[in-house]
Amino acid sequence: MKTYQYTRKIPVGDVYDLVIAGGGPAGTAAAIAAARLGIKVLLVEASGCLGGTGTTGLVTAFNPMANGEKMIVGGIMKEIIEALYSRNFLPPGINPDSWRKVFRWTPFQVEGYKLILDEMAIDAGVHVQFFTRVIDVDADARQGKVTGFILNNIEGHRYVKAKTFIDGTGDACIAKLCGVTCREAGTDTPTIMPPTLCSLVAGVDTKKLGDQLKALFQAIDDGFFTQKDRHLPGLMPANKTVGFLNAGHIFNMNALRCKELTDGIMFGRRLAQEYVNFYRKYVPGCENMEHVVTADIVGIRESRRILGEYELNFEDYMARRKFPDQIGVYCNYVDIHIQDTSDEEWKRFTEESGNYTDKKGTAKYDTGEYHGIPYGVLVPKGGWKNFWVAGRTVSSDIKVHGAIRVQPACSMVGQAAGTAAVQSIKTGQPAYDLDTEALVKSLREANAYLPQDSLSKKMTRS
Repeated sequence: MKTYQYTRKIPVGDVYDLVIAGGGPAGTAAAIAAARLGIKVLLVEASGCLGGTGTTGLVTAFNPMANGEKMIVGGIMKEIIEALYSRNFLPPGINPDSWRKVFRWTPFQVEGYKLILDEMAIDAGVHVQFFTRVIDVDADARQGKVTGFILNNIEGHRYVKAKTFIDGTGDACIAKLCGVTCREAGTDTPTIMPPTLCSLVAGVDTKKLGDQLKALFQAIDDGFFTQKDRHLPGLMPANKTVGFLNAGHIFNMNALRCKELTDGIMFGRRLAQEYVNFYRKYVPGCENMEHVVTADIVGIRESRRILGEYELNFEDYMARRKFPDQIGVYCNYVDIHIQDTSDEEWKRFTEESGNYTDKKGTAKYDTGEYHGIPYGVLVPKGGWKNFWVAGRTVSSDIKVHGAIRVQPACSMVGQAAGTAAVQSIKTGQPAYDLDTEALVKSLREANAYLPQDSLSKKMTRS
């Protein structure tokens, strides 16, 4: 590829203690946690709202936060769901057991979620810049240190310096710019987990909502769809008449290629219309369904993950392994979506995921079970001093990625990253050698659920 030398002088902006790229569940939790601990935080977000996948992406439901016995997701994520409930931003029929005890998804109203995140960020004292992107970094991979970010928005370019930095972009874009070793979709596995473009729909009679999977298989047998996609996450009510529609996979799309993102979202919009017509024709309660809007971003399930000081793996998951330095615990099933429409892939999916079968040995936990998420998954391997990665791009193998890429887990690791940044500033401890005993105690003080009996000052390393 030919190159072009580009040089210009740009204004220098304010200096911060912490700058975070990306205002999704991880970046927002990191910013709120850090600002509450008294440091000056800048949160940079490319869109016009916080929440990422849950708002801009219209995935308006949280994965389970309880393991069938108790709520194991605490801290900021727990505050958010409790606030949504107290403000009547959850659909009718949802009660606190839905997230405090039962292993089930909890839908929410997207505008309520946006509002609550705005309020929490403002109350914490976070400096938020919407419609702003990090377009380059001032970093030295050999020294493991980031000095500044170059931002771009309607005002042009700005260079901002800080003491610490977090990548919450969801695609490890900043980590890649810094020279961090990453695992990219399609390189460590032969196929890429396909994304979905989600929608909001109206006019649904939720009391009469019929069997969606039964209807799906009938429609496939009738030749209704352009692609024989048997995996349907489905329609979930967000209130009395509005639903969140997660349907239709965009196969063979690499989210790290702009052309494929462009072609993919265009195809996703056509596919969304097809599924709306399917629901109207085949699913009781949806005869008068109206298609309100598709998301502004594709719901990416796999793009890029960092190689961290620890890489959480499937053996850890199946062993229900706990860690002395765990900064979160979780119990989600391994959700590796169907990757093509073949019979062989459908067989693989049904047998491995546990979604459509209760076969023993599937990657699905029993009541009361959970695994730990160690601190080292947030720290890029190679001695990084003031840089963390949070969200679905943390260090794990592809199967565990399928379990922890979801919003509650991203919020937990984000809160941990923000808290770690504050500890690093106040103590001088580098990210790669942080006192994890002190970190866990700080997170516990912020109501994180971290039940490990023994603690360690040193992180668990691969």
